[in-house]
Amino acid sequence: MTPATHRLPSAGFSLTIRVSVVADASAIGRLTTAVGEAGGIVTAVDVVDSDNANVVVDLTCDTADSPHAEQVVACLEKLDGVDVRKVSDRTFLLHLGGKIEVAPKVALRNRDELSRAYTPGVARVCLAIAENPDDARRLTIKRNTVAVVTDGSAVLGLGNIGPYAAMPVMEGKAALFKRFGGVDAWPVVLDTQDTDEIIAIVKAIAPAYGGINLEDIAAPRCFEIEERLRAQLDIPVFHDDQHGTAICVLAALTNALRVVGKQIGQVKVVVSGAGAAGTAIMKLLLRQGVGDVIATDRPGALHRGMTGLTPAWQWLVNHTNKDNYAGDLRGALRGADVFIGVSAPNLLTGDDIATMAPQSIVFALANPDPEVDPREAREHAAIVATGRSDQPNQINNVLAFPGVFRGMLDAQAREFTEAMALAAAQAIADTVGEDKLNPSVIVPSVFDARVATAVAAAVRAAAKGPQLDSTPDGEHPAQE
Repeated sequence: MTPATHRLPSAGFSLTIRVSVVADASAIGRLTTAVGEAGGIVTAVDVVDSDNANVVVDLTCDTADSPHAEQVVACLEKLDGVDVRKVSDRTFLLHLGGKIEVAPKVALRNRDELSRAYTPGVARVCLAIAENPDDARRLTIKRNTVAVVTDGSAVLGLGNIGPYAAMPVMEGKAALFKRFGGVDAWPVVLDTQDTDEIIAIVKAIAPAYGGINLEDIAAPRCFEIEERLRAQLDIPVFHDDQHGTAICVLAALTNALRVVGKQIGQVKVVVSGAGAAGTAIMKLLLRQGVGDVIATDRPGALHRGMTGLTPAWQWLVNHTNKDNYAGDLRGALRGADVFIGVSAPNLLTGDDIATMAPQSIVFALANPDPEVDPREAREHAAIVATGRSDQPNQINNVLAFPGVFRGMLDAQAREFTEAMALAAAQAIADTVGEDKLNPSVIVPSVFDARVATAVAAAVRAAAKGPQLDSTPDGEHPAQE
């Protein structure tokens, strides 16, 4: 392990600091200089009040983490003539009262409308659905509603923090569904981490939903939960940590290879992290015909001859690492064309990236701190991507899941298939035109309105076409 690098300021640790400062020509400059010297980034300065002697300023700035935020405030407090009146954490302010709500789609202005939306008129609709259950997709919210299901066992990079602490993430996911895909999604946060119980609960609530989005459930249980639910339900089950990540990585890699002039069938890829995301990435890359993949995790490279492997890791051993490399991550990187990290922060240095092949590609996706400092990586790699919104080439699942579900719901699909994943990845990649591609632009912006529409169209087409097996050789890895 290398020493931790300095974390980068981001909007995730944004503060608004209200200060009173003696009104002179250099007042604002002294404030912004102090923030900069403390390592913060000033994003806004707003004068909110003043008198003959003082000016009151709201100073908004990005910091790296909570201790860094405290350091920035302390630097301001040390300035002569400055009185720090209030410090507001803008992230906590945004979450006050939650981030989503339910709103009716129909007006209920009078007795006539009430009689049709509710009793007695609603009874006729109930009887129609009882006679033909498929009508629920047409006559209820099922046609456009997704359950975002978690047990809180693997939330972001925070680990097993439980259902209550998982709620802000699930609310955010639901908001993204609506904002980017027009999909009504709702958090279903379960106070159990028992596999059989989770499956039973989701199966029981499924009639109300047109799709299930599994989120932040720890491996290897997430594999079994998804596989069994897919077998038992007649609506798509999609584990975003696996398939959403894999789709976005394949899309980004497709364009990165275009930029550096390499073919996917000729490249060697090293993946750090053989959990849910890493496993799905590798499976999709194998389906796309990647030259070779080496999977690494805490024990090092997964290779033939290892003992005590989980079924998921055994599957990877059987299908990756052609030369049976048995060393550590750093050794695996030597001569590799592509590094994909979905693991832990600060595992590598710029010197490690320097050992890769010429025109190398680095996707360091651990959040909030990547596997390698992107500034160091860019000194040696041709293309660098992270999961951070404040760095070029952000690989973010929001590029995939809203459009994927939009397409599946529109097609009234009954399952999610690998054909849909490949189609979605190609649609995301193609949204960046050939004339726009460069080392700093290999994926579209998450705010590009064309993305979800293109992905939805590709998924709808895939839903109507021939379906591929779910793994490269048609096998399903046995799960525990």
